[in-house]
Amino acid sequence: MFFEKVKSDILAHNSYVVEADGEMAVIDPRRDCLVYTTLAEARGANVTKIFETHKNEDYVSGSRELARPTRAEIFHGAQEDFGFGTDVREGETFNLGPIELEVLETPGHTKESISLLLRDRSISSDPLMIFTGDALFAGEVGRTDLAGEGERPRMSEMLYTSLHEKILPLDDGVIVCPAHGAGSVCGGNISDREYTTIGFEVATNPLLAMEKEEFIEYKVNEHLYEPPYFTKMRELNKMGPPLIYNLPHLQATSAREIRSLAGQGAQIIDIRSPTGFAGGHIPGSINIWRDGLPLFMGYFLNYRDPIILIDDFNLGLGHVARHFVRLGYDNIAGYLAGGFADWFEQGEQIGKTGIWSPGDLAEHLDDPSIYILDARDINNREETGYIKGSHHIYVGHLEKHLDEIPKDKRIVAHCDVGFKGSLAASILQRHGFRDVINLLGGTIAWEAANYPLTKD
Repeated sequence: MFFEKVKSDILAHNSYVVEADGEMAVIDPRRDCLVYTTLAEARGANVTKIFETHKNEDYVSGSRELARPTRAEIFHGAQEDFGFGTDVREGETFNLGPIELEVLETPGHTKESISLLLRDRSISSDPLMIFTGDALFAGEVGRTDLAGEGERPRMSEMLYTSLHEKILPLDDGVIVCPAHGAGSVCGGNISDREYTTIGFEVATNPLLAMEKEEFIEYKVNEHLYEPPYFTKMRELNKMGPPLIYNLPHLQATSAREIRSLAGQGAQIIDIRSPTGFAGGHIPGSINIWRDGLPLFMGYFLNYRDPIILIDDFNLGLGHVARHFVRLGYDNIAGYLAGGFADWFEQGEQIGKTGIWSPGDLAEHLDDPSIYILDARDINNREETGYIKGSHHIYVGHLEKHLDEIPKDKRIVAHCDVGFKGSLAASILQRHGFRDVINLLGGTIAWEAANYPLTKD
């Protein structure tokens, strides 16, 4: 048997490849799917089966994209009316030579969620590993809020039942293969362990030690953010996303062309660091650093208007384009030829945001003309504390709460390090806030400079 985990960076998405006797199955493939056909070619194998453990919310499924060149059959849970593929139900089995994959219906994260139990019958009839989708992670379990607030108790109860009646009764040594790792928005606090087992989770995962009512209460009251793009992902992954055939070609675009496109509604995304953005940027652009793209583009970008990237040296833009494709942003269109230098060399208008050190903010902490905006997520604020006098609005929700921020004050935005603070500053600038500052280093630098954080 050949087995490999394929990790998609930043999104923390895991897909899996299993092959035996020249037949290969892919579980939860990503949209840029050449990695799987490359593995199949290297093994002299054919991809014959594709499994979706559930209707994913945080990325576009690659099943249809992979099925096109391989002609593999797509399988998914029967409790959702998918527009493609074949329904599977509890107890159905599929074979790759001696490898058997058995379907377990494990709803809770979504109603149609399935897990796949793998046995190598050439060695033993005992289960070897289980692909749990978003039901069970390392140190965490799946979120149950995505079906709506009114459904949280029912979905939480379903997840508890799936875990305790289907997954946890397996032998301690069974390897757990979840669809996400640390950093994913599909779980609250997923561990960074690369691999885990049933026995290790039973021994160490506190959620699995809860009684049923306690578990349901915890999940119902759990606070997790849902990016707006999740709605689009559910729609695409239910009906079947459009085929792209390859990564999009990014068009090199001049400064004059970008000025014209911006006037027509193009979305200008500056992927440089907070310091680069603060020093000079295209007015109206949004500063989402490279590694933050999968996490935050879905809060601020639409699927209609062309997206133009701004960088200094335009290195590795093909890799950057993958982030957009995985989230369904097929409107990614081009980049500023020559980098940001081309913009100022053409004499175009330059925007700036202020930057402060912790000492600068400390000097103005009691200044009534200052409004301190804490753009971190609420869990981070509550766990680590906050800067005295700061006001909390999560950066992803900032555009919905602009009327709460005074335009007649100097706005000092901050996060934990400075990247989300720069994103917040760029959003505020785009909406007409003129005096905006980013606290470089955020609360980490604030504490490092021996300034206190307050806790309620």
